Amino acid sequence: MARFRTIGSESLRSLGANMSTTLAATVTVLIGMFLLGLFIALWSWAHSYDGQLKSQLAVRVYFCTSATCPETGDANKKQETAVAARLNNDPRIRPNGVQFISKEAALAAMKKKQPAAVKVLPANPFPDALKIYPESGSETPAIGKELQAANLPGVQNIDWGGKLTKRVLHVTRIIESFFIAAAVLLILASTLLIANTIRLSIFSRRREIEVMKLVGATNWFVRGPFMLEGLLCGLAGAVGAIVLLIVGKEVVLPSLLHGPLNAGTDVKALGFTLNALILVGVGLALGAAGSGLTIRRFLRV
Repeated sequence: MARFRTIGSESLRSLGANMSTTLAATVTVLIGMFLLGLFIALWSWAHSYDGQLKSQLAVRVYFCTSATCPETGDANKKQETAVAARLNNDPRIRPNGVQFISKEAALAAMKKKQPAAVKVLPANPFPDALKIYPESGSETPAIGKELQAANLPGVQNIDWGGKLTKRVLHVTRIIESFFIAAAVLLILASTLLIANTIRLSIFSRRREIEVMKLVGATNWFVRGPFMLEGLLCGLAGAVGAIVLLIVGKEVVLPSLLHGPLNAGTDVKALGFTLNALILVGVGLALGAAGSGLTIRRFLRV
């Protein structure tokens, strides 16, 4: 306990005696953690939005009617059940992901959207149909092409929104690639900034370290106060970043959610509490690791 008290008091003394470098290190951690917290929120929101876009992709199977297939006539219930059973056994399709839409239900849906157009129809032109939701939106084209190539009895047409599906998948790939690249650059930049700031702090006290080593101090006794300083700077910077994020969450976020980021209630970012805990953990890790690794070169006396 006496050793820990010595390390703690030495850390606090060094922090007060080197206020400028301490402040620089803390501000650097604050900026890095604020950007990281902002990135985590945006990435989780974009990932949720990406998932929502993919979840809306579906394959539609339209069965024959006497108008579209005059040689065979309307598809019978046996043919429709056989196609539905085949799809329900496909592991790529989510549970309860095959929905049957009768011609009457299709007409009723159209009547709600365009009642004037439905009134002039002489008869119900819609066929029975199946709407299929894959487990992964990226499987939509493959499932659609396989069903089209199978030439199933009673099936008149297969539609998976080729152009729209391709566009959605392309957009989601761009979103994922952008945020992965941004994450790598942000982590590298934050690590370099924090390491350089801590290096300057330790370099300004290199004489003190040399004296401690010459009088017989062990490496861990010398490293301990600096690592504790790094922890305190990391903690202070992370807490400051959380405060800034709280301000942004209360002031800026409401206007964004009702503006450019309004993508529906199903699209949500990572919980703020979990985000804050991640920032505190990363701030502590960067502060301690930066101090511990940077001081190694100064321990060779």
